[in-house]
Amino acid sequence: MSSLPKAGDFLGHPKGLFLLFGTEMWERFGYYGMRAILVLYLVAIVQEGGFGWSNADALSLYGTFTMAVYITPLFGGWLADNVLGQRKAIIIGGLLMAAGHFTMGIPHSMLAGQEENVFYIGLALLCMGNGLFKPNISTMVGDLYTEGDQRRDGAFTIFYMGINLGGALGPLVAGYAAAAMGWQYGFIVAGIGMLISVAMQVALSNKYLGDIGVVPSAKLAQSQSNSDVKVPLTKVETDRIKVIFTMSVFSIIFWMGFEQAGGLMNLFANDYTDRMLFNFEIPASWFQSLNSIFIIVFAPLVAIIWLKLDKREPNSPVKFAIALVFLALGFITMILALMTQGQGDTLQISMMWLVLFYLFHTLGELCLSPIGLSMVSKLAPLRLASMLMGIWFLCTAVANKIAGFVGSFLGEGEEALDNALGIFIGLGATAVLSAVIMYLLSDKLVKWMHGAEGQHEPHTQEHILAEELEVVAEKP
Repeated sequence: MSSLPKAGDFLGHPKGLFLLFGTEMWERFGYYGMRAILVLYLVAIVQEGGFGWSNADALSLYGTFTMAVYITPLFGGWLADNVLGQRKAIIIGGLLMAAGHFTMGIPHSMLAGQEENVFYIGLALLCMGNGLFKPNISTMVGDLYTEGDQRRDGAFTIFYMGINLGGALGPLVAGYAAAAMGWQYGFIVAGIGMLISVAMQVALSNKYLGDIGVVPSAKLAQSQSNSDVKVPLTKVETDRIKVIFTMSVFSIIFWMGFEQAGGLMNLFANDYTDRMLFNFEIPASWFQSLNSIFIIVFAPLVAIIWLKLDKREPNSPVKFAIALVFLALGFITMILALMTQGQGDTLQISMMWLVLFYLFHTLGELCLSPIGLSMVSKLAPLRLASMLMGIWFLCTAVANKIAGFVGSFLGEGEEALDNALGIFIGLGATAVLSAVIMYLLSDKLVKWMHGAEGQHEPHTQEHILAEELEVVAEKP
């Protein structure tokens, strides 16, 4: 059995949480930095160092790549559960991702007509590495806490802040490097962030994580059963797995709309948005930081709202429904932008419309993503923990491919604006309908959780964090 580390606590949580926070932050720095410039790099003309692809081709490739990024955790989770253990999987995955970033950062002048082949090799390395890294670090956060420890939800909130700190910094730094020095420098910056992530894990994991993640969890569960026979799933475990599957499927709708950010909305910011501010043209890639910046700002406020609601706090399925409503509001914002600011291929909408779009989608994400990670962690049987975390990411993979497919209908020029309006209307309507269905299913899903939802339990650590934030705010 894994023993919890004895390195002590910091801010009421095991210090290992903050190691995982930093490891994930630098990995996300690399990934979101790369993602912010990927589509722009593909559509940039050859004379500017890009590939000169059409919007449709770039968005289709983006959808396929991001699908692979989220589908590979299913296999990476299985390997970690049964062969490698989470710790080895994270380190191997991180090194593969760093290699992918640096491969994409090789200057075209050194590749002698092999630019696209090398580019695809870099993407493949990123996908394979991500599959080993992504599900396992999330699982290890939950492993830091014993069963029933009410700090777990708060831990995922803190961990999610690390994800978004990296997500905020990556597009700003990599985007600036790409704009100022060339696309390849943006990918190199992303690779440096990934190397820092791996170095932290190698240097500090033994001290702060103990033996968590060293032994594959399937082997650990088998040793705890005191039997060579695989114990079948209980009725409670089966019901809880049904909840994971149901809410994972509904998450597809959310991420299908949300992931327009790196594709369609990235091109929209580049081509149809007035980005001038005090005689400085803001790089289109910088808008990719808005989501993460808003999460850092609003996550504590959302936690305080849940605190104030107390026993009236919505259960997890209802929070999913609320997330889908916010998703719809984001697309309604863009519909209003196009309907009130005219048409034409020279249209340049105000940046404020994009700011509002990302704000609404961020509020939706705060109602869904950290809740989903925590849900899988506390509902999944130990021997299937990383596998079911992989299922959660598999649904995100499906959503990303659909997002790329939908975005590929954007087209070019004035046609693109008409097509964008239709896409926004369709995605907004789908989000509203899904929110209604999820709300109607919420009571049944809570019943299947068999008490894990804790609707009337004492305050979670998320609540405690919110209370501490209030106290700090009241200090002179």
